[in-house]
Amino acid sequence: MTEYAGARLRAVPDETPAQRSARGKAARHEVPRSSHAEFRPSKTRFDPVAVLEAQSATRLPELVPIRYGRMIESPFRFYRGAAAIMAADLAGTPVSGIRAQLCGDAHMMNFRLLASPERQLLFDINDFDETLPGPWEWDVKRLATSLVIAGRANGYTEEERAGIVRGTVRSYREAMTLFAGMRTLDVWYARIGEERLQAVADEQLAKRGRKGVTRAMAKAKTRDSLQVFEKLTETVDGQARIAADPPLLVPLTDLLPDVERGALEAQFRLLVERYGRTLASDRRTLLEDYRLADVARKVVGVGSVGTRCWIFLLLGRDGEDPLFLQAKEAGASVLAEHVGASEYENQGERVVSGQRLMQAASDIFLGWERVDGIDGRRRDFYLRQMRDWKGVVEPELMVPQGMGVFGELCGSTLARAHARSGDRIAIAGYLGSGEAFDQALVTFAESYADQNERDHQALLDAVREGRLAAAATEPPA
Repeated sequence: MTEYAGARLRAVPDETPAQRSARGKAARHEVPRSSHAEFRPSKTRFDPVAVLEAQSATRLPELVPIRYGRMIESPFRFYRGAAAIMAADLAGTPVSGIRAQLCGDAHMMNFRLLASPERQLLFDINDFDETLPGPWEWDVKRLATSLVIAGRANGYTEEERAGIVRGTVRSYREAMTLFAGMRTLDVWYARIGEERLQAVADEQLAKRGRKGVTRAMAKAKTRDSLQVFEKLTETVDGQARIAADPPLLVPLTDLLPDVERGALEAQFRLLVERYGRTLASDRRTLLEDYRLADVARKVVGVGSVGTRCWIFLLLGRDGEDPLFLQAKEAGASVLAEHVGASEYENQGERVVSGQRLMQAASDIFLGWERVDGIDGRRRDFYLRQMRDWKGVVEPELMVPQGMGVFGELCGSTLARAHARSGDRIAIAGYLGSGEAFDQALVTFAESYADQNERDHQALLDAVREGRLAAAATEPPA
């Protein structure tokens, strides 16, 4: 348990808005906003490769080289897999003492297009594997640094990168000020939808950029279970089956001998049935209209590679009515060592609860369960639709103006997520109307991007020297 664990997440009962704002402003005296520019790694800083090795010790050994292979490809790919490293570094940075529910891994590619239960397209945060209450500043710093790293990869000048970070952090600060003055229910219902996205594009982007946004939204709506069904399945003896693409996608029939496979299939059927109990009653009834048809192990992302991730093909009224669910192993958050353990015993429930709290609208099939593996070990999982109108940004295709607009959308979205759980009035009071915090994060993000490059080089050296094995695979989404 650390100093953060006892910090306040919600406002004090009966405290007035003026008092909450004053509390935030008072925090500036102990932790000036300019102090957030600081990042000074000590000479005895931990070995970043050892942090990755410690994570790999609990993962599937045959998949760990894929993780390293993806992380060595570029500093940005490394950063995507290095949430645990940055969490340890952030634990030594200044904090205001005001907490919120954190994403825990708020880099720019974890902001994307998603579908609401009402089939509306939204822009929101996507990945919550590391979610936990903690200092709100940590999410903002991880987002800002990701933009600098992506900007460096694209050859942006230092001035261009600084402008992108300032705009992103300003957007967070101004949005938090807006939320501080809103009614609580209005904050809860706030969201960035298709009309707002198009309006932002029309106002701030050139013709090419506007067309790109329109295409991205149209493409996102095609990414659903039907699209996955066409891409990932084949017909075997008249039945739909998940097609093998080893080592990234391996059907259960190819993974285990008959006896072990039968036992695991039975466990998966029980998993789907029991996980349904964590859904709302209407959605549980919907799930019961489907039957489990096939299972495969899938490699996803960068940071998650090596954890157990399964995709389930379920069929509804007939063999052409698919639903794909993804069951992802949930371990303790990388933040837990620094902010205290989760209040939830089940790590899958931790992820689901954090996601529901931070997102404007969550997947109707989002739930959790705990299962005993065939190796006798008990593991927690969370489940959701594998693909539901997801649109993923491609940073390498962005010009500075486009990344700047994207960063501002991310900043306001993150502010809304934090405002739902933390004391939005105190955070707004701390940030104020000036640019002190904005400019501080420009300095921090550049400094931490330097550290990220050094850590990336350390991983490259470890692979070259034979300390770690790396395998090349197709790039992750």
